[in-house]
Amino acid sequence: MTQHTSRTTNVRAWLGLLVVLGPVLLVSMDGSILFLAMPRVSQALNPSADQALWILDVYGFSVGSLLIAFGNIGDRYGRLKLLMIGAVFFGIGSAAAAFAPTPALLIAARAVMGIAGATLLPSALAVLSELFTDPKRRAQAIGIFAAAFAAGFAIGPAIGGVLLERFWWGSVFLINLPLIALFLCFAPMLLSEVQTTRPGRVDPMSVVTSAVGLLLAIYGLKHAAAEGLSVSAALAGLMGVAVLAWFGVRQRHLDHPLIDFSLFRDRVFTIAVITGLLPLAAWSAAAYLAGIYLQSVLDIPVLQAALLALPGAVVLITTCIITPVVVDRVGKRSALLVCHFSIATGLLLLLPTTITGGIGWYVASTAIAGIGYGISFAVVADTAVGAVPSERAGSAGAIAETSNEVGNALGIALLGSLAALLFRLQGPDLAPTLDETLQLTGLTQTLITDAKSAFLTGMHVVAATASLLHLVLGLIALRWLPRPARDDIPADGKHGEAVEAR
Repeated sequence: MTQHTSRTTNVRAWLGLLVVLGPVLLVSMDGSILFLAMPRVSQALNPSADQALWILDVYGFSVGSLLIAFGNIGDRYGRLKLLMIGAVFFGIGSAAAAFAPTPALLIAARAVMGIAGATLLPSALAVLSELFTDPKRRAQAIGIFAAAFAAGFAIGPAIGGVLLERFWWGSVFLINLPLIALFLCFAPMLLSEVQTTRPGRVDPMSVVTSAVGLLLAIYGLKHAAAEGLSVSAALAGLMGVAVLAWFGVRQRHLDHPLIDFSLFRDRVFTIAVITGLLPLAAWSAAAYLAGIYLQSVLDIPVLQAALLALPGAVVLITTCIITPVVVDRVGKRSALLVCHFSIATGLLLLLPTTITGGIGWYVASTAIAGIGYGISFAVVADTAVGAVPSERAGSAGAIAETSNEVGNALGIALLGSLAALLFRLQGPDLAPTLDETLQLTGLTQTLITDAKSAFLTGMHVVAATASLLHLVLGLIALRWLPRPARDDIPADGKHGEAVEAR
């Protein structure tokens, strides 16, 4: 290959990366863009408490429950083809969500967006491994991919706040359409079809059981938190757990499982994937509750609330970009420890907030926790893809992104439901959510204060719970991952060899 040809190939690869980052940014941004928009959505569509939670996280569950399946499908039948199909349906779902007249139709449109998003992420990550064959260049590309994914989550609320200041709530979905159109135009020119010869077929029963199990389990938890424990909620939750257990057992007996559980024998890989799930759960719950706190408790305008989220977003994105370089010097163990302990510390800084003030504590919390969130994005993607042969890149990348997306959805579902439960138990018992309560007419100042105090109690308990979980996981990482030389990523970027050596 001549020098000119090599330079042209490199330029094409980096342009291909730029094209791929478009849908990646959209998929992650749509996981968080409604956090600040929910008060406006509640005013416009008047959803019930459980509908409001589903509007927020049906997207994450649709993405998370199907990522593994679509990662395998892309590996077998063509990643670019799947990317193109997913982009079309993501655009259709975005347009439907923007003009949804009822909560039920908005939930349905968000589910379509989630299904389409599940086709985009694993295939996009796998395409990068084909665009960049040099290990060091591939590591840089994956770092940029992770930074874009993190940026989408981080700037989603800020972009939503800016749009809401000028337009109606549906505008937060319409901004997806121009980027989708650009991707559909340039992807066929810059990206090549990648299709491996991996044998076997996708097991339909595994796809169904993973999705149904997640949805049933979370429905039971949501319903119990919003409406109180009932027979139907308990049965749904138990059935969901049973179906997920059956899914796990089935994977061990398939020749070509959706999830290769043998990857989890490696402790570094296991903790890294958990690090993809737990920080996103903490981040999504904290961002959602803090958005309500700033707007509904402190009465801060939506644009100002969006601007207050920017310092944490800058820290998160910057950390995500520099983490691969730092990890190359200090190793994954140190990075994972810093990740969990910084998030634990940041979340605790939400505890001094009150119903009359706490902006400084909020900004400090997002900035310090943002260090850990940025590390989690970078470490998980790099570990998952580098741990497997290139023909498994799609499914391995899917495990990494599944941990992010399921974590994002679980944060709203579990921790958000915990906050809803505490509000229901300690609030004035006039409506199931703070926003619905404040919209009632004839409220006295005492009732308003009681409602805000009950919400703040729920937010504090959620922050303390998530902080404790991160502290425990940090201590487990400290015990499980002593610092031998094998824990360090080699300078030549041969991640796969490093993981296999463990």
